[in-house]
Amino acid sequence: MVRIVIGSVVGGLAQWIIGAIFWATPLSRIAFHVAGDSANANVQLALAQNLTPTGTGTYYVPWPDTAQGTIMHGHGPVALIHFNTSGFALMDSASLIEGLILSIVSILLIGLALQTVGGRVQDFASRAKLVLLFAVAATLYFTIGQPVFNYYMPWGYFLYLGLSQVVGLAAGGLVLVRWFMPNSAASSAETLH
Repeated sequence: MVRIVIGSVVGGLAQWIIGAIFWATPLSRIAFHVAGDSANANVQLALAQNLTPTGTGTYYVPWPDTAQGTIMHGHGPVALIHFNTSGFALMDSASLIEGLILSIVSILLIGLALQTVGGRVQDFASRAKLVLLFAVAATLYFTIGQPVFNYYMPWGYFLYLGLSQVVGLAAGGLVLVRWFMPNSAASSAETLH
């Protein structure tokens, strides 16, 4: 168990670094469309004037549960807005630390899951396959599912986000299973010879 915890820290760090490469470098521009300063100022003012009174939250605009909202929805534009009434620093060190902790916990959960099937899945290749399938399955449902189930959402952003998640989860999980989980099949074979 101690090896899994240590491996989770190292694997979580690998996952966190992959996330930084995808999101804290110019690569992240792939995921976003950027409006000019004037358009940004106008949208920011409209958000401040119209959403600040109801507060921080996620807004589906226009809300389609009224007759007028249904008509506006049909004409567009349509947006899902994650809105925060406050400003904050672009790079907040607290979120980086929280992100690292989240990465470590996610890799720990992968390690615990693999440990529960340890008697049946003893070699690196089988464990690696499970890690990769888990990373792809979780990302497909939770991330790629967003534009599938919510057709108005932008595919480009979610495909980039999904790619970053698959690569990050796979890297962290593979670090864990390669260097921190015992290869029971190999040690059993050595014992027999």
